[in-house]
Amino acid sequence: MSKYDQQRNFLKSNFSEFKKIKTDAMRGISQPPKVKPYDNNSQLIDLPMVDEKTLINKNIYTCIKERRSTRFYSDKTISLDELSYLLWATQGITSTNKAGITFRTVPCSGATHTFESYLLIRNVENLIQGVYRYLPVEHKLLFMFEIDELENKIDEITLDQPFVPNFANKAAVLFIWSTTPYRSEWKYDITAHKKILIDIGHVCQNLYLASETINAGTCAIGIYDQNRIDQLLGLNKEEEFVIYLAAVGKKQ
Repeated sequence: MSKYDQQRNFLKSNFSEFKKIKTDAMRGISQPPKVKPYDNNSQLIDLPMVDEKTLINKNIYTCIKERRSTRFYSDKTISLDELSYLLWATQGITSTNKAGITFRTVPCSGATHTFESYLLIRNVENLIQGVYRYLPVEHKLLFMFEIDELENKIDEITLDQPFVPNFANKAAVLFIWSTTPYRSEWKYDITAHKKILIDIGHVCQNLYLASETINAGTCAIGIYDQNRIDQLLGLNKEEEFVIYLAAVGKKQ
């Protein structure tokens, strides 16, 4: 069992070790930016205000009961209202306190919010196929660039899926979450990384349940080509890198 020891210890609570550490926050080092900046000349797309009228199924019991990882999708388009709702459900800001700390639709350790939401959009109403980034403060989409042969690019990124090969290239949207670890390391030092993994689980579960409410299906993807996807999004691979994916599409 020795080969598992290090990873098993990582899963355990290490608060006693954390108490001995002087974090960068304690040292008075400036907090890193809470969100990723963007060029003022970027093309921004207004997202519709989130409204519960978008929901088809409002029964949370039914949504939890019927939630499954969905790998087969119809050709139906996801509306911009629905995409706006899914983005809000996974990273939307619901309030901000006097200290500038944002509270979102998902729990997060110390409100550090290390994630950025990128989208590979294939079949969304009035949006061209390409790569986008969600701006939670503004609740807007930032258009990054178009992609030729998008389905092939998705296949390259998602590698060989064990149950239904190449299913992700039929999804309307591929959600891609990156993490900027220092946002959490600044506050939690070496204990940050377990918290990051816990927090991204909250995000994806919200996507699962929110998808159920609009008759869409989600499948989380943990098998992906790290180098290809970081390179595609222009991430530096050390300070920011992809940590999780999820395909979303209308159910058949």
